[in-house]
Amino acid sequence: MSELPMVDVLRLRALDGHRLWLRFSDGSEGVRDFSDILAEGGPMVAPLKAPDYFARAVVEMGAPTWPNGFDVDPINLYMELRDAGARTRVVAE
Repeated sequence: MSELPMVDVLRLRALDGHRLWLRFSDGSEGVRDFSDILAEGGPMVAPLKAPDYFARAVVEMGAPTWPNGFDVDPINLYMELRDAGARTRVVAE
């Protein structure tokens, strides 16, 4: 697929081990482990290393966002999960 999908994150839930369950606007969902991003370090991700702070993620304008303003592009998340075969399609809620 050469075109970028136009998707947003609609819902998320923090899981143990710095993972987020994500529901996308096309009805698919998946779990993304953020350990790799946290391992890269930096001032914006440092607070996310604390499990209580990581769990404060919310959806803001379609992207997972934390209180310090750090956010993650929903299209990249979607493509990462797609390429890893880690997305599932939700039939009904």
